[in-house]
Amino acid sequence: MDLMNIAPADPVAEALSAVNVLSSVYCLSDLRAPWGFAVEGASVAKFHLVLEGECWLEVDGMEPVRLGQGDLAMLAGGHRHVVCDVPGSAIHPLDSLLADHLVDTRLSYGGDGARTRLLCGGFALAGPLPSRLLGLLPPVLRLDSARTEVSSWIEPVFALVRQEADRAAPGAQAIFAKLADVFLSQALRTYLTGAGQAGLFRPAAASDAQIDKAADLLRQQPDRQWTLQQLAREVGLSRTLLAARFRDHTGDSPMRHLAKIRLGQAAGYLVTADLSVESIARRTGYASSASLSKAFKREFGVSPGHYRSCRGDIGELRIH
Repeated sequence: MDLMNIAPADPVAEALSAVNVLSSVYCLSDLRAPWGFAVEGASVAKFHLVLEGECWLEVDGMEPVRLGQGDLAMLAGGHRHVVCDVPGSAIHPLDSLLADHLVDTRLSYGGDGARTRLLCGGFALAGPLPSRLLGLLPPVLRLDSARTEVSSWIEPVFALVRQEADRAAPGAQAIFAKLADVFLSQALRTYLTGAGQAGLFRPAAASDAQIDKAADLLRQQPDRQWTLQQLAREVGLSRTLLAARFRDHTGDSPMRHLAKIRLGQAAGYLVTADLSVESIARRTGYASSASLSKAFKREFGVSPGHYRSCRGDIGELRIH
């Protein structure tokens, strides 16, 4: 008997099965302040793991994100971004730095100040991340190593990475590639648990170009103050037709679907990053922490603080 086939349905596992990593590329960076580099945008997932020290990651339209030792930042959509010792440092294209300073996959660059070591890389996938999956993720997915549910898996992997970085032993490239695959899968799983609880994983429906566009807009801009009329105008439908076809396609009204996206992302932030509820509210389209807390408790049955403290255990929490 195939025990794998009798396991209960797991929508997060189904979503992750669509991510097929063929290979990973990486670079070990040993940097001394001041330093800064820009990574051009591309439709591949990228990551930065801080092995030592700290740095800042900047994406257009977002507040800079501080990363400390053991933190992992994932850019699933491959957005253009900057990494630097502190905001305001001189920035150089990463490609030019690699051409001038890379020796055997190791980059040494910068001044004579504080030291930062990074493992940076990208994932060569069999295809781009499915838009439905990509739309559930923020531009920068930061996994805070201080969060218990993150540290439980990232600490042993982090130890292996540091060991390989320090040893420079034969076969390191293959080991880094396999560890990077673990980063991608674990980071996505940790964040997407909230989306699964919010009911955002449904069997794929038959394609409807205008409704697909509407759903993509909601996923890409959850912090926009949408109205049904605005969304209908964006996709060239009347409000009545949009509402009817959207429900047929997704099982929800457009505004209900938007609420699920916002709350799924909020749940993801709660278990992966040490952000205040107020900050999460701003990122997910709520006017205040109070409005997010009210919607969150109505949907998940617990407050954001309780969800964070119990680590989003899906065995304890149920969607109402």
